[in-house]
Amino acid sequence: MKKKVLAVLLTVCMGAALVGCGSGDKAAESTNAAAENSDGASYTIGISQFAEHGSLDNCREGFLEGLKEAGIEEGKNLTVDLQNAQADTGTASTIAENFVSKKMDMICAIATPSAMSAYNSCAKTDIPVIYTAVSDPVEAELASQDGKPAGNITGTSDALPVTAQLKMIREIMPDAKTIGIMYTTSETNSVSTIAEYKKEAGAYGFEIVESGISTIADVPLAAADLAGKVDCITNLTDNTVVSALQTVLDEANKAGIPVFGSEIEQVKAGCLASMGIDYVELGKQTGAMAAKVLKGEAKASDLNFETISEYSLYVNTAAAGKLSMNLDDAFVAGAAESFDEITVA
Repeated sequence: MKKKVLAVLLTVCMGAALVGCGSGDKAAESTNAAAENSDGASYTIGISQFAEHGSLDNCREGFLEGLKEAGIEEGKNLTVDLQNAQADTGTASTIAENFVSKKMDMICAIATPSAMSAYNSCAKTDIPVIYTAVSDPVEAELASQDGKPAGNITGTSDALPVTAQLKMIREIMPDAKTIGIMYTTSETNSVSTIAEYKKEAGAYGFEIVESGISTIADVPLAAADLAGKVDCITNLTDNTVVSALQTVLDEANKAGIPVFGSEIEQVKAGCLASMGIDYVELGKQTGAMAAKVLKGEAKASDLNFETISEYSLYVNTAAAGKLSMNLDDAFVAGAAESFDEITVA
């Protein structure tokens, strides 16, 4: 990996304004002296985060922690250029092209649309792409069925434990018949997860009722319509829907039905419960993979994508109280974490 001048640059540019962010230049000037270190290589990573919400934020935090544990740390030998696409695929593509023009040492892509954009932009370069929070790398054409990378790209998958989620919902709602799922039709990860839900739902006596949207503006009407048709709603890790989670929760509360989350942050925000993964740990796992590539210990093209196998139960008793639902004490006691308040970021 080539040598670079050591600096720390943390630029958060939300939306499509990707060039000429003066605050980033000032940050670089003010932290340059502290970042200098005469020993070893230094690295510049562009982080493309598709949307701003808890699970993706946790992935980013974990990614940087994983790098730090491997000896690659902001302020010492790492420069980070952070960009957020605000759930817009066009912006994600622009971010990726911008990173390529800057000749980053690596692009970290958080969520499927950002990963696909980075892969396409880097196809004719030697810039490795490390992704995280990609539910189905195979369906996104980032890897083959055996996990082999499609190119100079690898990372971690946040595939949902669908059967565990269905089992949990059945335990909480023994008489429920229909589960509603809202998803963005352009998000490959959501489409493949919907298919898995449909495949497994019958074994637990459920029918899946889906509602596809195109943009975040579609959420209010779709949520109101879906809430009136089903016994409960379960969320995916769909970036557009999660960005409008409070709208979904409001419509579900009006209809008197619970919403189940796909990870801990959604439960904190008001979903009733979730069988989900720890996104900070997923990010750490991704950071460890990235460190190997940066240090020249492995090539991204030689590393199969990885998954996180452990998942946990999270419960929000305040959300249950709003719906006058009584959760079994043993069920709540068995949760990895339970919350007695709703926290909206």
